[in-house]
Amino acid sequence: MHKFSFVSYCVVTLVAVVLFSGETRTAEAVTCDVSELSPCMAAITSPKPPTTTCCSKLKEQRPCFCQYLKNPTIKQLVDSPKAKRIASTCGVEYPQC
Repeated sequence: MHKFSFVSYCVVTLVAVVLFSGETRTAEAVTCDVSELSPCMAAITSPKPPTTTCCSKLKEQRPCFCQYLKNPTIKQLVDSPKAKRIASTCGVEYPQC
């Protein structure tokens, strides 16, 4: 039984390492392109709730938010109360840059 626990521990550790490595590569592979947030425009310009696609794009573009906030043109869109509400609805933490 002790051998099974050790094997289980090794498998769980290996899975965690693989998942963590994949998450790191995904974060590095994100191309910061504000047009990727276009599925959220309906939620920003109307009272409609964000779509699943919008939420997926927000999560994907999350590493880019601080970069977007540094651009005065994009900041108006990303830093609006509606954008913050949409992020909250999608479960995406708003950055503290």
